[in-house]
Amino acid sequence: MPELPEVETIRRGLSAMVAGDVIRSVDLRRPDLRVPFPPRLAERLRGRRIIAIDRRAKYLLFRLDNQAVFVAHLGMSGSFRMAGAGHDSEPGRTHRGASKSPAHDHVVLHLRSGARLIYNDPRRFGLMDIIVSDDLEDSPRFRDLGMEPLDHDFDADALARLFAGRRAPLKAALLDQKLIAGLGNIYVCEALWRARLSPERRAGSLVDRRGRKRPAAGRLAVAVQQVLGEAIAAGGSSLRDHIGAAGDPGAFQTRFAVYDRQGEPCLRPSCRGIVRRRTHGGRSTFFCAVCQR
Repeated sequence: MPELPEVETIRRGLSAMVAGDVIRSVDLRRPDLRVPFPPRLAERLRGRRIIAIDRRAKYLLFRLDNQAVFVAHLGMSGSFRMAGAGHDSEPGRTHRGASKSPAHDHVVLHLRSGARLIYNDPRRFGLMDIIVSDDLEDSPRFRDLGMEPLDHDFDADALARLFAGRRAPLKAALLDQKLIAGLGNIYVCEALWRARLSPERRAGSLVDRRGRKRPAAGRLAVAVQQVLGEAIAAGGSSLRDHIGAAGDPGAFQTRFAVYDRQGEPCLRPSCRGIVRRRTHGGRSTFFCAVCQR
């Protein structure tokens, strides 16, 4: 599933290409993705100018000139690409060669510039919605989301407040979207390795008995933001389906320290550990049991 860096990479690419353009018409080539499209979606998008594209957690937010927000979630395999008006190219190929076949182009936005914004989703686990901007944060999709890990106030103090008293494993707490919105499996594994913290350590252990942050909270907050920032700069990670808006794969998968490296030596200097893999709730956790405590 595309995680925060992949969605942010797509947001930045699309912003440069479609912000300010007008949606001339919309082709909905099926009635649904994971859930049915909202009523009259094509009609409600027709003629609207795209003012800006934002992100909340793993959602893309197309802000329109009538105070509505066109919401898109990529699910497991969704992607946007541009075509026409100088954007023509073959459908993108991901890191492992899987083609974005036009047979899975389910939604096409025809823009006034002559370009087409195409949503492709082989597994159809994505979703689309349209919400009045004033109601966005109170809508069922957004009202329970936690803080953004790239915000300026995401720091050791924030982690101490979020994790105080929690007995859940640290990895599970980081993946809890009601606490921190947008973090996914890959980047949590990588951040925990950088912070030298075991994924199985109790989340509440980042706080002392008086509720004060421990040094580990500071290390983790820095590691999360560093990993996310570097991944965004690299265009995200292309393991299976992710491509950017211009059809380019990400490159951060070449920099993984632990993710998908089961049985290989730990990359930390002087550490003699071997990367292990454990499965919890259907998700693989990669870590070094020697240097992550």
